[in-house]
Amino acid sequence: MRWTFVFILLFGLCLAHQPTKGKSKKNKHQEKVQEPSLYLLNVTEEISGLDISNMNSNFGFSLYRMMAAEHDNNIFFSPFSVSFLLGALTLGTRGNTHEQLLSGLGWEALQKNPDLLHRLLKDLKEGIMKSDGYSLDLGSISLIHESFNINQEFLNQTKLYFDMEFKSIDFQDRHVIETIRDLIREKTRGRISELQDEIDPQTKMMLLDFIFFKGKWQTPFKTESTNTDTFYVNKYSSVKVPMMYKTEKVASMFDKSLSSTVLSLPYRGGAHMLIVMPENEGNFDALEDSLSGELVASWLNKMKTRKTDVFFPKFQLDHKYKMKSSLEELGIKDIFTGKANLTGMTEERNLKLSE
Repeated sequence: MRWTFVFILLFGLCLAHQPTKGKSKKNKHQEKVQEPSLYLLNVTEEISGLDISNMNSNFGFSLYRMMAAEHDNNIFFSPFSVSFLLGALTLGTRGNTHEQLLSGLGWEALQKNPDLLHRLLKDLKEGIMKSDGYSLDLGSISLIHESFNINQEFLNQTKLYFDMEFKSIDFQDRHVIETIRDLIREKTRGRISELQDEIDPQTKMMLLDFIFFKGKWQTPFKTESTNTDTFYVNKYSSVKVPMMYKTEKVASMFDKSLSSTVLSLPYRGGAHMLIVMPENEGNFDALEDSLSGELVASWLNKMKTRKTDVFFPKFQLDHKYKMKSSLEELGIKDIFTGKANLTGMTEERNLKLSE
């Protein structure tokens, strides 16, 4: 039987959708699942750390819907990386450009308290990285053209809240791509070296962000239980892949309104992979339209442990996305045009975000 699924990593929210298959055995001795711990940040204001985490989740689901509308194949991305970079840009934007960023990111409630917003983002990043059970590496590479005049206050705040340190570079140098690739390899310890083949020589600033997650299943799949099976790349084609299998008690629930099974597979260290499987492909659009932080929280609250046959494919995804059109659909428009107001970053004019 063919299944389409969405999987969500429950720490920084990493979204993807893939086709696979799975089935569940109900056990009469069902226990209520222990919900993954959600930390609250050390703030006294009305907006809590849980709220900013929920806001980031909802932004991720909204962005996912925009991207899914443009792509008919598998999608994998980290909303946290996107919101982290856009959050840094809010420090340098003003006027309508600033308001569009906050609205598109779902942060309107924090518009009157920008210091709190950026402290919460900083604490959220630090909080999800604190674990002895899995490895999570978040970082950024920030480059400015050697003659670009950038406000010192912007540099100070991006360092304070986002741990960004800007490196001067000549974007007009014919070897600039090789130079940046070397920086990427060094910063990511060789795990990433790719970069676009061309860079506009008029570029004034480049912000790069990366995230690595490496975790071990709390209950590993056994190698001897892995067999070749069918994996659906998209609705039109399929390939043979190694399909992992195990039977164990895992947390799950069935959402009747969406006709979907929701399964939680724990990693060591408290992170969880949430897998959502509609009963048939026709239910997938309704599922996509309904995804939200509140819905995920309700799933977790209703889960119970039960004996389950778990089938999960080994796969590798390598995709490049241009986010401009998807972000514009979320209302973030002026920053990509001549209307961009970046006066909090620089006094130079006629600047805009490219992709």
